[in-house]
Amino acid sequence: MGTGISRGNAAVNFQKPGNNATQHGHVTDALPMDHSHGMQPMSNSPEGTASSSGPVPGMTRKEFESVAYNMSHEKRGMAIIINNKKFQQHLNLPERSGTDVDRSALYSTFQALGFDVKRHDNKTVEEMKTILSDASNDSDYHRKSDCFICAILTHGDEQDVLYGTDGTVHFENILSFFKGKNCPDLVGKPKLFFIQACRGNKTDKGMALDVVDARSEAQRQISIQKIPIEADILRAHSSVPGFAAWRHKINGSWFIQALTEILTKNWKKMDLLTMLTRVNQKVAHQMTESEEKQVPMFTSTLTKDVFFTPKES
Repeated sequence: MGTGISRGNAAVNFQKPGNNATQHGHVTDALPMDHSHGMQPMSNSPEGTASSSGPVPGMTRKEFESVAYNMSHEKRGMAIIINNKKFQQHLNLPERSGTDVDRSALYSTFQALGFDVKRHDNKTVEEMKTILSDASNDSDYHRKSDCFICAILTHGDEQDVLYGTDGTVHFENILSFFKGKNCPDLVGKPKLFFIQACRGNKTDKGMALDVVDARSEAQRQISIQKIPIEADILRAHSSVPGFAAWRHKINGSWFIQALTEILTKNWKKMDLLTMLTRVNQKVAHQMTESEEKQVPMFTSTLTKDVFFTPKES
């Protein structure tokens, strides 16, 4: 950037094969140090509920034992982008300038990967829950799809608190809509979450390092297996716990811009976790004018490699 620079498990039925301070344009998605917030209750949270009591749709043993996810379904999958830019006055949160650039970059990238993308701007906590609940319940669609993506761009706080335009929600509550029996048609399929939000107020000043240039086939019987409810989820955050995430007022956030660039260049040839490592590298090499740093963090319970194999026309 130039000058002017943020539990239970689910059965699988095997079938026969078939911010605040600004710095030269840099802002964070963190809260003021003395900012207090009240958590809104997750009244329609799916935790402890089940939308289906039977086994999930079938999977061949070959598919179950494969080292890569099956990405040859009819559809790539649904991608939801929730982009919160403006917040109600009582929250005393600044407008997230530059976030629309991130939203547009994500939209274009997810479309290029073959996803059906849905964009949602400036949503309350209740609206966010409704969007995600409706998405998790779209069984007919998920049954035909490879995977699911959700990207949330908003203000955040410690312990993975995320902001709707009117209050807060824990990221774990969002994840619960898509776990196990709450979303049976995505069991055994990758569920990918990308979060651009601060996870605290600390900033990373970095550590000096000298860099030196140097040269020198399958069973056909039906059987029942179980998949852990927490399996097949990837969560990629723009920063590590406790730290702020930088966002440029004009160019967008370091994390989302790096993510979309790396995905766009490499999705046809590289697996997702490798690409996310490249994202970490790209963001880690950036620095504000006051020498603040950032590194994203992803955690994964994926059980296979994710390759976005191009769909045949």
